[in-house]
Amino acid sequence: MKKLGMNVEQIEDVQSIVIKTPKGNYVFDAAEVTVMTMQGSVSYQIQGNPRFEAAAVEIPAEDITMVAAQANVSEEKAKAALVASKGDIAEAIMQLAS
Repeated sequence: MKKLGMNVEQIEDVQSIVIKTPKGNYVFDAAEVTVMTMQGSVSYQIQGNPRFEAAAVEIPAEDITMVAAQANVSEEKAKAALVASKGDIAEAIMQLAS
């Protein structure tokens, strides 16, 4: 492969790899990673089984206050309803109203 200008190396003792996305993280535990260099371009190949960790929903304080006022509940209950509805204000208010 060196004759073709390609260099391939294995990265040893990889403990974990995390790929972050807006919806969550893909976590590879004990993955095998190969680094390939060809004509000045470097590529990484990951082999392993990822697990997906969903991103935590961020609830703005204004949303909590509005849901609490609309549903006539405490801000703690409003926040819990917003977390359960993944930030959907209308769903949280309907959940608290029933």
